[in-house]
Amino acid sequence: MKYLIIKDSPVNKEELTRIEEEMVREIEEYNREKNKIRMMLGKIGGQSFSRVDAIVNGVFLTIILTLFILEITTHFLPSFISLEISVLLVSIKIVLLMHNQYKTNHFQFWVLNSIEFKINTIHTDLRKLKKEIIELEERNKDNINVG
Repeated sequence: MKYLIIKDSPVNKEELTRIEEEMVREIEEYNREKNKIRMMLGKIGGQSFSRVDAIVNGVFLTIILTLFILEITTHFLPSFISLEISVLLVSIKIVLLMHNQYKTNHFQFWVLNSIEFKINTIHTDLRKLKKEIIELEERNKDNINVG
């Protein structure tokens, strides 16, 4: 990493090494959080979820179409019973969709809440840094006026 070193700067090599190590730790923490979020996304709305959802949709569609075709061709069941079974299956599918949407909304809330927490932490750190900069500038002015 390259650093801008200002002449007569109080920053020494040990402090630069410490800052670099801190940055490496922060990057590692970021990567851990990123992997954790990826795994959670996979559980909630990733490819494995899409496969399960496709299988469930296929089963429901197959059952409904089978009942419809059997009703038209063979009158296997009384017409109201096959209609009621189809409505029940569609109702179950709607409940499953609502549950999946609930999980997605909960995850989105969790992610946004985490982002808000991080932003607040960064904002607090930024205010502290601003105060320190102002104090250093005042000390430098005092040192210049004295010297």
